[in-house]
Amino acid sequence: MQIKTLAIFSIFSILFFAGCDSKENKQNDNQTKVEQNITKSDFLLNTLDGSVLEIKTENNKIHIKSLENKLVVLNFFATWCPACKVEIPALVRLQNEYKNDLVVVSVLLEEFKSDEEIKNFAKEFGINYKISYGSETFDLAKAVGGIKSIPTTFIIDREAGIHQKIQGLAPYEMIETDIKKILEK
Repeated sequence: MQIKTLAIFSIFSILFFAGCDSKENKQNDNQTKVEQNITKSDFLLNTLDGSVLEIKTENNKIHIKSLENKLVVLNFFATWCPACKVEIPALVRLQNEYKNDLVVVSVLLEEFKSDEEIKNFAKEFGINYKISYGSETFDLAKAVGGIKSIPTTFIIDREAGIHQKIQGLAPYEMIETDIKKILEK
């Protein structure tokens, strides 16, 4: 029984600290500093709810036109990633508890997923926030400095500045602490 418990704890710990490595770069650190290498780019991202997000990245800011003056939790993920799936309940909870101040937007980094497959995934996990998808999501990932592992989460303040970048699984309490700091300003 102890071996089984130890094995489960070890697997969860690995997922927590590593996230899911991208194919282009094996990195398993849980980096939380903001990298200063965002390039200027404009993007139109389709979302599962049928809306289009206009995103502009420049001067270490991520502007989302329809979400100006809102806090944004921008989460890069994939449906096959175990750590991404573990993180979903925290994102759902954040969207519920801070719905007046915050918007969660997930960016799917997966090719060849149909709308139906993405909708089924969202339904299965009770996702209540925006999911963007399509080829432009990969370009956005490059424009924000590259996504070395997933999940990767950006916490964006009301002025479109990057308050925090978290690589790997982000527990609810970790994101909430940053949100509270921004709201107190």
